[in-house]
Order: sequence, then structure tokens, then C-alpha cells
Amino acid sequence: MRSGRAVALAAVLLGLLTLVIPSAEAKPSPQAQLDKLTKQAAELQKAYRGEIQSLEETRRAAQKAGQRVKGLRDDLTDAERRMGQFFANSYMSGSVDGPQVFTYSGDPDSILGQVATITYLAEEKNQRLNRISRLIKDSKNAKKEADGKIAALKKEIARLEDKKDDVERLLKKFGFQAPDAGSGLTARMVSIRNVIMQSYPMPFGVGCLRAGDPGEHGKGRACDFMMSSGGRLPDAASQARGDALAEWCIENGRQLGIMYIIWRQRYYDIRTGAGWRTMSDRGGVTANHYDHVHVSVF
Repeated sequence: MRSGRAVALAAVLLGLLTLVIPSAEAKPSPQAQLDKLTKQAAELQKAYRGEIQSLEETRRAAQKAGQRVKGLRDDLTDAERRMGQFFANSYMSGSVDGPQVFTYSGDPDSILGQVATITYLAEEKNQRLNRISRLIKDSKNAKKEADGKIAALKKEIARLEDKKDDVERLLKKFGFQAPDAGSGLTARMVSIRNVIMQSYPMPFGVGCLRAGDPGEHGKGRACDFMMSSGGRLPDAASQARGDALAEWCIENGRQLGIMYIIWRQRYYDIRTGAGWRTMSDRGGVTANHYDHVHVSVF
């Protein structure tokens, strides 16, 4: 009889908790929206014939926000389950009804023990309820952030769709080049690399073809012009050389066929002409392009 009442009590309490938890909305989940937008982004990158850093940055931000929403929802579900177990176990042990202690007529030590137990359980209950309350609040905030990131991704896709005609004209101007069987680089990349190396000293070398790379390096359409020995911040003179090279690429990009450049955790897409944009932190000097100027060509 008591076990049946315990289950019923737990069910009622969980039902009350769900009243304060945001109900599922009719519109698609953030993940479903992100999946759809990711497909659109992939089609755009095909149309642009190469990576679009602004699109990738925005998509990654939306994906990260969506993952946080999912993690918080999982935590909330687990907290609700544990709360239900706590109430059921407390009821089964006879500890739910705290006032009964004050009518207890047994051994004083037993009474004090019972009071300590009920005090502990009350504190435990409050801690669990407070955790659920925090998770609900965090989930709402995370959902709001994810919606904002998805809206930003939609906006970026729309902006790039509007630029497609201009990009198609650039693509027609430069055509399509396959990598050379010997160097693995396209003729355009070889030509631009040679012009850069004639104008700017490269004491730390240049890295281009990267076999197996899914991006421009693997297609023979990108080179990294090193401004340090790698993994280290460049000195003032080398940083100034990198700045000058980046500006040269921007000024001459549309004439030579440069697609985009990356330098010092920023990227500049010559196809869209959107100006310098900051990249998210990728975790290191090299990953954030502080030690080299990345140049990709059509």
C-alpha cells in the first residue's frame, strides 16, 4: 500500500515540476533548423567554389550553442529523474512527514537522530529543487542564444545568396584549374606564390600542398606564408611583413584570383568584400593564424 502511495506521490511531484519547465514549441528544434541550414551552407560553398570562412564561423557558433541546449536538457531530465527517486525513497522511509517527530515519545537520542535526518533531507530537497530551477533558467537562456545564432546563420546565408551573381562573374573570369601532377598546385597558386616570394622575403618558408586536407590546401589552391618558425608569435618586423602581405593580397586579389586570406585570427573574403572579420579562437598560435598568412585562390 505504501509503495503504491509513494509512486503516486512521486508522479504528482514530477507533474508539478513539469509545469515550470518550458514546453516544446511547435517550430523545429534548433538542431533540426541547423541541419537544414548546414545543407544550404554546403550548397553555397559549392557555388562559391571553396570554403566561406564567414559561413563556417557562423555555423560553428550555432552548432556549439545547439550542443549546449542539448546538454542542459539532458542534465535537466536527469535531475528530474533523481528528484522523483528522492521523494519516493524519502516517503518509503517515513521521512517525508517531518511534523511527526514532534509527537514522538521514544528515546531522546532517537528523536534527535530523526530530527537530524529530516533536517538533512530538507536541505537535500532544497538543493535538488534549486538545481532544477537553475537548469530551467540556463536552458531558457541557452535556447535564446541558440535561436540568435541560428538567426545569424540564416542572415549570413541570405547575404551570400545575394552575392552569388558577383561571385559567378569572378568564377567565369578565372575559370577552373586542376592541380599540376608534379607540384600538386594549380598554376594560379604557383604564379601567386612566386609573385609574393619575389616581393616579400620568406625566411621561415612557405607551406602549400597538404595531402588529405579537405580544404584548399588539399586541392592545391592554398599556401601558408610563415612569419615565424611555427607555433610562435612573430617578432615585430615579421608581423609587419605579414600585415603588408595581407594588404597586398586584398588590393590585388580580384585581379590575380585570390579568394580569401586569413591572418592573425581574422579573415578577409575577397569574393564578398565584407572586410576583415574576427575568427573564433581555435586554440593556438598556428590554428589562429598568428604565425602565417593563409592565401587561397580560385
